[in-house]
Amino acid sequence: MSLKNPTSRTENLTTISIGDFTFESGDRLADVELAYERYGPKDAPVILICHALTGNQHALGSEEEPGWWAGLIGKGAPIDTDHYQVITFNVLGGCHGSTGPASIHPQTKKQYRLNFPPVTIRDMVHAQKQALDQLGIHHVQAVTGGSLGGMQTFEWGILYPDFMDQLFILAATPYLSDYGIAFNHIGARAIKDDPAFNNGEYVSNDHLQGFEIARMAGMVTYRSRTLFQKRFDRKRRTSSSYDIQSYLDYQGDKIKGRFDANSYLYLLEAMNHHDIGRDRNGWQKAAEQYKADVFTISFEHDLLYPYDLMKHFSEKVKSGEHYHVDTDYGHDGFLVEFEEWGKWIKQKLNQKPIKN
Repeated sequence: MSLKNPTSRTENLTTISIGDFTFESGDRLADVELAYERYGPKDAPVILICHALTGNQHALGSEEEPGWWAGLIGKGAPIDTDHYQVITFNVLGGCHGSTGPASIHPQTKKQYRLNFPPVTIRDMVHAQKQALDQLGIHHVQAVTGGSLGGMQTFEWGILYPDFMDQLFILAATPYLSDYGIAFNHIGARAIKDDPAFNNGEYVSNDHLQGFEIARMAGMVTYRSRTLFQKRFDRKRRTSSSYDIQSYLDYQGDKIKGRFDANSYLYLLEAMNHHDIGRDRNGWQKAAEQYKADVFTISFEHDLLYPYDLMKHFSEKVKSGEHYHVDTDYGHDGFLVEFEEWGKWIKQKLNQKPIKN
């Protein structure tokens, strides 16, 4: 299998081995690695950042290739790398340097593909905790992330409640709704039913039209109807096609060059099973287990992670506060318009954590 250039920063790839790892499923892999990015003074308070579905460890990135949260992180930014040490891992099961379906099985010398163990959000968090232990980091000031990254942040606060002082959860709810599972199902079926997928043994992402369709379906949920209308306004690209169609075609083609389809399927499945109440007597009981201060941010028009559920969760934890962002972007609001909500994060980072 080949990707056009899924990591694009392989020359700067930094990985850490966490040794043997046991998944929630009971499966065990030897010598698991996680790729990571690390910026800021090594003696500064640590902020752990968790990435979303098609994100990676390059939250800050570089001048030449800014990361997906470059507007929030950096010198003078809300998460100021002059004052904080920022660490981001590519998740277990990812495809940007961490052990995942595209990694080589040490015995067979072939890619795991669909023989890779099923991955849960809790597996991702446990793997990152082992990596932080290897780095000599045993406490952080904050954990934060949006969407899939927010799911990880939810689990961090329960699995390791004394490990951080603060949690910042953006565009994520304590469990994935049936609506979210439905769209993930559409995307997964589009990939799996593509004849070129070949039960995960595809030659190249380039041949996977189903992957393109999956990404298009996702993009429709990430942005709002209001934004689509303002941006495209039924403008035509040609006499027989509209700008919105060209935009979705572009996004579908683009994903094939930067992500592995098998990894995409594994992460969708992990999101489907996200529920902090699983084996914890429901999410409202689980919410009582948080010790850190919890700050949640919702975004107007977010179809997948609505305001009311995020606000309700923030009222159930011992120390919670919610902030709602009025935006036309919808779910993708956590990736843009940093000036609208970054200052709130900065304010909360700089305040003294509340000890319960």
